[in-house]
Amino acid sequence: MEIYLIRHTSVDVPPHTCYGQTDVPLKDSFQKEAEVVSRKIKDLTFDGVYTSPLSRCVHLANYCGYSSALRDDRLMEMNFGEWEMKHYDEIRDPRLQEWYKDFMHVTVPGGESFKDQYKRVADFLDELRVLPYERVALFAHGGVLICAQVYAGVVPFEEAFSSLTPYGGIVRINL
Repeated sequence: MEIYLIRHTSVDVPPHTCYGQTDVPLKDSFQKEAEVVSRKIKDLTFDGVYTSPLSRCVHLANYCGYSSALRDDRLMEMNFGEWEMKHYDEIRDPRLQEWYKDFMHVTVPGGESFKDQYKRVADFLDELRVLPYERVALFAHGGVLICAQVYAGVVPFEEAFSSLTPYGGIVRINL
């Protein structure tokens, strides 16, 4: 099964803001960025199309002609809990340094760790891989794309965040 992992376009939040599951707005450049994505996938036929329920992914799926994409909460970005929408320099939580050292296992207060996010994305992919699809599109977030690449064996856990797909980027994996 071919899976096209499609990251949402640029978001309109201040730089260095910790956002994950907050439903943030898109930049004014959305149409221009979305057109680039749409052109890259226009000749592909998908048996299944899924999207995160957050508007930044749903808008891109809609723009690309997939308004009936199935929404799945497991495709949401990492839950940053109490840190959501705070500038990283404003987070006074001493666990922030612990998280920087071991984001894989340290759970964000009121949120999740990278391993937690990975487990939820892996659960989605476990279900997907038994369906009779040949080619699937997933409109999702940077963290979800990383998790899917780790799951597919393309990226090792240790290199996860050095493999962040840019906004509007597309990565193809095989399961």
